[in-house]
Formats: sequence, C-alpha cells, structure tokens
Amino acid sequence: MKQPYTTALFKKSFIVMAVASALSPTLSVAQTSQDSDIEVITVKGRAAQFYFVEQATMATKTPTDYMDLPQSVQVLSKQLIQDQAARQTTDLYRSISGVTQFSYSGITARGFRQDQVRYDGVQGDPYSGFSIPQLFNVERVEVLKGPTGMLYGAGQPGGLLNYVSKKPKFEQTTQMALFAGNDDLLGGHLETTGTLSEDVLAYRVAGFHQNKNSYRNNVEEANTLLSAGITWYANDKTELIFQYDHIDQALDGHRLRGVPVDDNGHFLTNISYNANEKSDFQNLKADVFQLTANFDIANNLSNTTVIRGFSNERAQQYHENLGLIADLSEGQKEQYLPVLDMLGMATQDTAMMRQFRDQNRENEEWSVTTDFVYEGTFAGTEHMILFGADYAEVEQEFENKVSDLTRTLNPANYADPREIFNPENHVPTLDIINPLYNADTSKYKRINAAVRKSKSQRQGLYLQDQIRLTEQWLAIAGLRYDRFEDQEGIKVVNDNKLSPRIGAIYQPNENMSLFVNRSEGFSPQSLSQQPESGEIFGPETSTQHEFGLRNIWLDGNLTTTFTTYHIVKNDVAVSNPNYVEGNGLPEQLQIGEVTSKGVELDIIGDIADDLTGTISYAYNDATITGGNPKDISNTVGKEFANAPDHTLGMWARYALPTLNSSISLGFDYVDERVSLSGQTVRSYVTWDASWQTHIDNFEIQLNLKNIFDKEYATSGFNKRNGHFPGEPRSVVLQVSYAL
Repeated sequence: MKQPYTTALFKKSFIVMAVASALSPTLSVAQTSQDSDIEVITVKGRAAQFYFVEQATMATKTPTDYMDLPQSVQVLSKQLIQDQAARQTTDLYRSISGVTQFSYSGITARGFRQDQVRYDGVQGDPYSGFSIPQLFNVERVEVLKGPTGMLYGAGQPGGLLNYVSKKPKFEQTTQMALFAGNDDLLGGHLETTGTLSEDVLAYRVAGFHQNKNSYRNNVEEANTLLSAGITWYANDKTELIFQYDHIDQALDGHRLRGVPVDDNGHFLTNISYNANEKSDFQNLKADVFQLTANFDIANNLSNTTVIRGFSNERAQQYHENLGLIADLSEGQKEQYLPVLDMLGMATQDTAMMRQFRDQNRENEEWSVTTDFVYEGTFAGTEHMILFGADYAEVEQEFENKVSDLTRTLNPANYADPREIFNPENHVPTLDIINPLYNADTSKYKRINAAVRKSKSQRQGLYLQDQIRLTEQWLAIAGLRYDRFEDQEGIKVVNDNKLSPRIGAIYQPNENMSLFVNRSEGFSPQSLSQQPESGEIFGPETSTQHEFGLRNIWLDGNLTTTFTTYHIVKNDVAVSNPNYVEGNGLPEQLQIGEVTSKGVELDIIGDIADDLTGTISYAYNDATITGGNPKDISNTVGKEFANAPDHTLGMWARYALPTLNSSISLGFDYVDERVSLSGQTVRSYVTWDASWQTHIDNFEIQLNLKNIFDKEYATSGFNKRNGHFPGEPRSVVLQVSYAL
C-alpha cells in the first residue's frame, strides 16, 4: 500500500520524522518503504525486538539515539509491560533503577518523593496522585533521571515518568482479551485500529474493564477505560492526532491507608487490616482530550504542538487512623477513656482512634506545549536546536467535611447539647486485632470546613542546542525561564526561576559513550501545603552533577548503562508525621537540605539466542545535610524517609521456539528504609514468573506474582497510619485473540 502523504511529509528530514514518530507510533520507518529515500535500519539480535528501545525523546524533546543521550534515561517497552502483566505503574518499578513505591501513584526516585508525571511529554494527569494510573492505553513508559527543570519546569529532582499513549495505526488490527485471577479478578479489553480513508485517516477505538476484590478488608475496585482516536494527514505537511479518554474508577473501602507497625517494622496485626468501613469509597471520573499537531514548516524545520485538557471529579468518604489507645499519653487517656467507655467504644490498647472525612474534589486542567526543532550546520558543526514554550492552568475546588471526637464532643457543634451522648454521632474506635465494621457513617455528626477554590498557572520558555562538535564529541546546552502563580482566595504566591542544563558526550568508538551533565530543578509549594500562618515556604531547588558510561556489547545484542550522580536539594519540604486534619499543626515541614548521591547500573538485551532480560541495580545515600530549628523529627545526619540504600530488580525471558512459548522469571529486592516517623521499613525480596504460548491467533499468558507469598511493606508512611503492605501471592490468567 502506498502512503504518499507520509512519505512527502518526512522525506526532507529524518529528524522531523522521528519527532512525530515518538509522539505517534503510526509514523514509522516502515511507512516510507515505497519511497526512493528509504531509511534503512538494521536490527541486531532480539534485544530491539523485545525490551531495548533504540531512541528516546524524554531527555532532549528530540529523537536521540541511545548512545547520544546526555542524561540518564530508561524506556520500558510494550513487550516488557506485556510480559510482566503490568496493569498499573506500580507493577514496573523493579525495572527502573533507583525507583521504589512511596504511596498510591507516588514514587521515590534517587531518594526523593515524586508525584508528578507526563503524558506524551506534556502536563495533565487525570488521576491526580490519589489513584494509580492504568497502563491499558500506554505504549511505553519513559523515565528521565535527575532534575528536569530545563525541559519540563517544576518537578522533583529524582526524575520524571512519561506515559507514551497508543495512537491510531493505518494497519488494520483487532485484539480482544479476557483475564481472571484470585480475589475475584475478572476483566477484559477490546482494541481495534485501522484505516478510515486510505493514506489520510486512521482510527483507534478501545475499551477496558476489570473488577477485583482485595486482601484488605472491605476493599473492592472497578476500573473502566474508554478510548478513541483519529490520525488525519490534512496535507503533505500536516498531521493531526485527536484523542479522547474516559476514566471511571470506583474504589470501595478506599482511601486506602497502611497497617500499623512497631518501631522495627513488624506489622502489629494482619495486613488485611483497613481503617475503612464497608460504606467508604473513592470514586473518580475523568474526561481527557488531547490534540497533537505535527508540522513540516520548511526544510529541516518542524513543529510539534500538543494541547491537552481534562476535567475530573473525585468523591471520597474514608476513615483516617488517628493513633492507637496504647500510644496516647497518660493525660490523653484520662481525657478520652471515660468518654469512650460511656459511648460503648473499644478502649483496649489495640483500639484505633479514627477520623471520618467526606471530601469532594473537582479539577479543570489544560496545557499547551509547542516545540520547534531546526537541524542545520553552522561553522562546520552540526546543530539540532529546540525552541519551545508551554502553559498550564489548573482550577480546583475542594469541599471537606470532618468528623472526629475532638469535634463531636464539643457542645458548640450541637443545637441540642444532649446529642453529645448519642453514640451514633461519633466515629467509633476500631480494634486492629479483631476489627468489627458496623458503623453507620451516614449518622456521623460532620463539621463543614470551608470550600477551597484555587487556581495555578505555569508558564515556561526554553531554548536548547545539541551540537555535534566532532566525530567523537557532542555537547548540549539549554536554558528555561519559568513563571508560576498560585491563588486561593486572597492568598497569592508567585515567583520565577531560571533552569540551566549543560552536558557533554565523548564517544571513543561506536560502542562506547561517556556523558556528563549539570542540571537544575525546582518545585513550588502549593498553597494547600503552606502553613496557615507565618512565613510562606519558598520553592524547593535542586542541582545535580551526573556522570555516565554507556556500552554496546555482543555485536549490538547487549547494552549497559552505568551512572553516578550527586544531588543537593534545598528548602526541602516533607509531610508532617504529626499532622491531623484540624489539629492546628502544619501539614508540611521545611527541613532544610538533603543530599542524595549514588550509582545505577542497567543491563538490557540478549544474553543468549533464546534468553533476553533486564537487570537494574541502584545504590543511593539520601541524607539530611541541613537542618531547620523548627523541625519536629528529622535532624541533620539522619537518613531521608523512604530512601533505600540498595535496590535490585531482574526480569529474564527464555523462549521455547519448538513449543511456540516462553517462560519468564524475575525478582525485586528493596533494602531497609525508614518511614516519615522514623520507623524501620524492612527489606524484602519478591519473585514473579510468567508463561506465554501462542496457538494460531490465540495467546495464553499465566502470571504468578509474589511466588513465595512474602509479607512485606512497599513503603512507610507515618506511625498512626503504618506501612503500606505489599500484595500477597496472586495469579492472573489471560487469553487474547488477535485478528
């Protein structure tokens, strides 16, 4: 089939083709096969076929070969996601060196908490941090390590995850699948893509749904994702991609907190414990719209513009742990125990005091990003110049109602003070050893907090030059200017920031590349995290120095990346472990300076003819190196929270060609850490395995996770909420059919 529009659009510049290809898999080298200007790519070994991706755009916003990247980057391919049966991002962390789970969709990267993500390189996360992104519509995941301020503006210095979404393709394909597993897991998905008008219009329509119970008490979930997209070659110089996604996520028994532990990290009760009643929930609905436009403006000059917007509403009613009776001071026991006895509530040491929260959040967010790329030769040197700008605006409305004994025992909150003696008005305690879930939350006395409306604006302007100085030497330099403003009522915080990055690459031969860079980053403190009174927190700032060595081995079948880095982050803010809604303490603490240093080693490729895999190791030392006299628990010299010293992940796949099958085995090791309250988070190792086979157009896949049923914590939170437990042994069977 001829595709004249595709060929005409990209034959002038392979660089322009690759930029659009990174945003849309429909634009591939294969589409130029009918043109005389054929770009020949030789694939060596099976590494490229399975887990290795030869180019990435995340580190430069231009398509850059693996050996030419000026900063540490990892790309998790579609095949790796499929082999690991990864349905949400938490399933992938073993394959990313230096990354572990923090809470919900948040991660710890190079020692620092990171909640922000990108979709197709632009801002706009419809899950908004409290829910875990699903991977059904994701083609691959890119991870840029270190501060990313020069290209992406505000963010944490550990790194940034980018989800590259699936796009319409001109090749007609249809795939459907059904899957089932333990905890009543049952679901399926359907995806079809193809041509509406030959060489002009392509479409993609997809749907995903799953239901699942949990090993945690009262927890169920239902996820529905619907997606539609159209690719339109408007003329020989313009490609437009329209995308729409609908997300409907119902999570019963959420917002899901941790399980209490002792100071040595041992769970105090069964990991099935949940502070939430059966009627608690967290429901998310979101509609996402995205337009990607690729323009061939002139010879060697292109533009990519992405407009992304979404609206979401998240309603949640849940119980928050306030602390065990055993942890109350003697004065507090004298105050509360007689009242609890009078109300008929549990008063033993293992009884948990709770707070009930009834919350509703509405978000409206949109962003526009435009990037111009010019490739040319000046004064005998090759340049790839990026000039871009972005703008993002977020409007939020937050409504909150709270019920706890501090409020419901206050006579001022009742028209008739005798209602204080009605037990149904109060949130009951819950025995963590033998929890009895029988509270009627509809009868709680709820105290209205003020409705909070906020607006945030982010503006950025940036310039970058990638320079080929000689056959062996490359250089990169870039600078970004950011302006940001947050407003809530009459309170306004605004500031601006310059973020430079410089780097150099030396390639003594085609199989070795050494790189060094200096990069900066910053992260403004949102108004919701600012202290209610006193000095406003300024933005966190960070600087990284990084050195790396990349090698290609075994005739291109194996690649290795070794990186060492040193990051200093100033004006660091952390969650206050003693904060509870309404207790008057600040939600965030600014503790001063944290220094993170470490090394990372990543190996990926074909180990033998039928064996391919990945290994990711990281050593990280994240320590508080500057203090704050108002600090509560963190002091200079202490280990930074949820930052393990060592992590090691492996995944290996062995093909059985005669059986048309493959088997895979992997493990995930995370070293000991400390929680926000200084409690130990114990080290762990978990093992996973999978088996795949093909029969005609059918594919059968069986995945076994946590084979040895290891009890462990993925991360630590604070003392009253405990640690987040890892999932026990689970099994998933999927049968898919492709047309």
